[in-house]
Amino acid sequence: MKTKKELRARCWIDIDGKKFFGPGRAQLLMMIDKNGSLSKAAKEMGMSYRKAWSMVEDMNQRGQQPYVELHKGGAQGGGAELTETGKKVLSTFLSMNEKITATIQQHTDEMLALI
Repeated sequence: MKTKKELRARCWIDIDGKKFFGPGRAQLLMMIDKNGSLSKAAKEMGMSYRKAWSMVEDMNQRGQQPYVELHKGGAQGGGAELTETGKKVLSTFLSMNEKITATIQQHTDEMLALI
């Protein structure tokens, strides 16, 4: 029987040994940027609003600057938008992950042939 080999890597950023930012939070920021709404972003990701809100609060509190600005509801309804810091963190993280993926793809055949 032929075995399936795969070389994978995922990148997370820890602060004081606790996960802070990774693929899930990057996706949440992308969905907030796309939808202009935390609730719509959470719904699109299949995540509860409470969990999404908790993730945003954690990023805003533990990051050097807030990543998301939340607007309370009113006649126009609420909303959410990425701050300049949030946009920079997201774009840098995505760029870094593209480079990591490209490096892994370069070495996959050689590495897996040895396994």
